[in-house]
Amino acid sequence: MDAGRFADAMRVMEEVSSLTGATSDKSFMDASIYRLRLWDILSLCVLGLVFLGILMVQSAAVNVTGDLTWQWTARGSKHLLFAGLGIITFFVVGNWDYQRLNSLSIKRNPILWCLGVAAFACLIVLIPGIGTEVNGARRWLQLGVTQIQPSELGKWATVLFLAWCLSQRPIDLDRFWSGFVLLLAPVGLISLLIVVEDFGTAALIGLCSLTMLLTGRIKLWHLMVTIPPALVGAVGFILVQPYRLRRMTTFLDPWASPKTDGYHLIQSLLSFSSGGLWGRGLGNGVQKLGYLPEDTTDFIFAVICEELGLFGALLTIILYLGILYVAWQVVRQKRDAFGRMLAFGIGSMIGLQAVINIAVATVSVPTKGLALPLISAGGSGLIITCAALGLLCSIARHEHAADTLQAPLRQPVRHRLPRGIILET
Repeated sequence: MDAGRFADAMRVMEEVSSLTGATSDKSFMDASIYRLRLWDILSLCVLGLVFLGILMVQSAAVNVTGDLTWQWTARGSKHLLFAGLGIITFFVVGNWDYQRLNSLSIKRNPILWCLGVAAFACLIVLIPGIGTEVNGARRWLQLGVTQIQPSELGKWATVLFLAWCLSQRPIDLDRFWSGFVLLLAPVGLISLLIVVEDFGTAALIGLCSLTMLLTGRIKLWHLMVTIPPALVGAVGFILVQPYRLRRMTTFLDPWASPKTDGYHLIQSLLSFSSGGLWGRGLGNGVQKLGYLPEDTTDFIFAVICEELGLFGALLTIILYLGILYVAWQVVRQKRDAFGRMLAFGIGSMIGLQAVINIAVATVSVPTKGLALPLISAGGSGLIITCAALGLLCSIARHEHAADTLQAPLRQPVRHRLPRGIILET
């Protein structure tokens, strides 16, 4: 075909495209189904983390006496079941309109009911004979064929409660005793009930609550008055028991006690050093074979780094950053105040817990006993976390009219100036 015929053919194709209404490549890609929405990104990150958790819990569950071939263990099968329930919970809650939680009626407010149930569960778990004790800590409630950890209910109930109070302003938060202290009373009660057996989760609730209070435009002098006593109480709680102080300082030099307090940390560091860039391969880790304690829960990130190397570590971090990206984009959008505060609280809780767990595994902070969200082995904790992320998915999916944080209930004070001028403050 000569140049003239080729030019005529191209001209004919352009005319046909214009007659049929064909769009350009750019506009086609803009309207394409392959353009990911916020809830699509969140779903991919959640599914990726849950799937990674299934693989790593199964791999870490193989012990030194078991068959080293890839066969499902009892721990892996149990985690697979809870992971499936968690995924179902995520999508069910994600399609549910989160505004149903935003009720101003005290009697019908589901958030206040959740807070009450969480406080009651955190209380009765401390009673001998009711709470189940594992590894010296009474943190679980037995419910038939399974058990739940009330601290998981407590931390997410706190996020819901603070998001509702800071957005709806049912009390005058500009006042200290009748506003700010009244807001912190339920949070402090749940934290005190949890700190008895789980200092790490109580500290996590405190950090997340602080970030939400700062975002909710609380007066800084209120925080300056309450933070020092809380820090003094935390230090006193640590100093009461010598083993708590040793746990808080062991990470500075774990080789000073390699067979006792520093054993966990040293084995975790060995996992990182032997993983390299690409790792030993899935299922080929050595530290999980009886050397690394809590390899399916608190230190599962070390197993990831040993078997999948730096690639696995970066993949895990990127998936968590994807969740934080979705939460941040929702906060930036012009949505209702409750949705934005709830999205910020969920993102803060997931982000802080992941950062603390990874920091513990890398011996950067003292051991806290916190699971890696969506990856560590667990039952109730995994399902509840999926439900919380389902709420984030619901916020991204359902758009409600934008509003601002409601003004305080206090009536403005009028100052009468000369010549009849009235100034309101």
